[in-house]
Amino acid sequence: MVNLMRAAIVKVFSTKHSLTLPASALAYIEQVLLENEIPEDEWVVGLEFWAREYLKGEDSSSLVSLPALKRAYESLKLGTTDDTAQADPSEVNVESHFSVIDSFDMPPVHFDAVRGGFTTSRPKPSMAGQASSRSAFLRERWGIIKEIILRNENFTPPAIGGHDRSNYLKLTSTRNLLGRAGQLFLLFGMLSGDPEGRLCLEDGEGRVVLDMEDAVPGEGLFTEGCMVLIEGEYTIDETIRVLAMGHPPSEKRDVARGLHGHVDFLGGGAMSLKEEQKYQPSILANTQVSFVVLSDVWLDHPRTLPALRRMLEGYAEAVEYRPMAFVFCGNFSQKGWEGEGGLKRYTNGFNALTDLLLEFPLLHSTHFIFVPGPLDPWSSTTLPRPAIPSVFASRLTQRLPKARFVSNPCRLRYFGMELVICREDLMGKMVRNLVGVKKEGQADMKRYLVQTILDQTHLSPLPISIRPTLWEYDHALRLYPMPSALVLADKYERYELTYEGCHVFNPGRFVGSGGEGGGEFEWSMYYPATGRSERSALTLDQ
Repeated sequence: MVNLMRAAIVKVFSTKHSLTLPASALAYIEQVLLENEIPEDEWVVGLEFWAREYLKGEDSSSLVSLPALKRAYESLKLGTTDDTAQADPSEVNVESHFSVIDSFDMPPVHFDAVRGGFTTSRPKPSMAGQASSRSAFLRERWGIIKEIILRNENFTPPAIGGHDRSNYLKLTSTRNLLGRAGQLFLLFGMLSGDPEGRLCLEDGEGRVVLDMEDAVPGEGLFTEGCMVLIEGEYTIDETIRVLAMGHPPSEKRDVARGLHGHVDFLGGGAMSLKEEQKYQPSILANTQVSFVVLSDVWLDHPRTLPALRRMLEGYAEAVEYRPMAFVFCGNFSQKGWEGEGGLKRYTNGFNALTDLLLEFPLLHSTHFIFVPGPLDPWSSTTLPRPAIPSVFASRLTQRLPKARFVSNPCRLRYFGMELVICREDLMGKMVRNLVGVKKEGQADMKRYLVQTILDQTHLSPLPISIRPTLWEYDHALRLYPMPSALVLADKYERYELTYEGCHVFNPGRFVGSGGEGGGEFEWSMYYPATGRSERSALTLDQ
């Protein structure tokens, strides 16, 4: 039977459609036919539909890739092809379209400024990193944002010359400033400091000192390490007298996905914008799907486990609206793991959490995701930072098969949606290192922070002297294309807002101001169907 099946597969894919099947793809096709108990007389018809759907994909090639083959199969199951009737989107198995992506598992996708596109490097990134990587990741970040700027309507003059052509903005490089004192220029580059402590603007071709006395910052937070647009006058002292400073324009997710849909940024296979839109009915139909996000779950706090028990009891009773995933963000210890008895206290906290979760068998089909905080072992100061060591996690992962300890940041993929989760005290770091902020009226610091992070297309727009990053893993901190949602778990107060179509929220501390006796415990729930989050809270009696 296997030989007959293989002959039918080769006949359709290889003989008829001239496709080369590697062993993994051939084994996958056989597995699907056997698991679904497809009758022998229907093999050729089913394989013909499958092959045609594969060839419709934007990343199809004569050498069949397993991810593209799987996406073609999923499209057939969804009934979203032109050749099949529309299936009921509420009956789709959502579990097969959910995945958790660790930062260290993401493919090393790099921006090629010459081609104006992305490529995947073959050598595996290293935590140590080569010397050339020290400047390469900053050039990539600068190049990506510059491409976004040049695509913006304000910077794209009409192809046919005319009076309107002079109204469009034009960037000037630092190299072209010499000998042009007294003229106004618009520059784009990175804010940095020179050896003498003066604020400078660096681009891909040079550096110029900034005179900020007359500067009027736009909306957002401005720190060293930010990529900014500067309007100012070049002086005879070879400095720029800054008149205005602003963040670069952002690019919505749909636009970026339309341009780079063939690029596999997450490692689960590339998905074009057209394929992403096919899943939209399924996302909208499954209104019961939700993700619970908690931050600062201090397991050594006396009221944390009772509050978690109360929360889990409520979700276990809600049969139809049981969360698909619980995301626990650190810090997982109020006092830290260092010092006398710290490791034992930390281990006991996770052991107690394991025992608590095992009391709710109805929730064992739910995903439990653990993201380390700044003070969790081994207190790494770099981003991305590895998952909590297995010495603390092994007991929980052995008993709960869907529990996973991942890096900070990490990403959740749900159909075509992308949810980025980052546990970092960003607000405090950005405010402490400000070089400029708008002074008119009452500044909305929450909106300014969100705008800065998304306009900078990066989770840490700070110099590496303030927030060290792993040079060769900087792509894991990139927010391009813009995610569907972003969790900025911070010890700052809770907030939620939407900027350029991306929903951003901070769940706030799970352990609030209740102290030892009681008080309120808060967290957030995110609903992919609506693309919005909502606050949840409970109060323990004194």
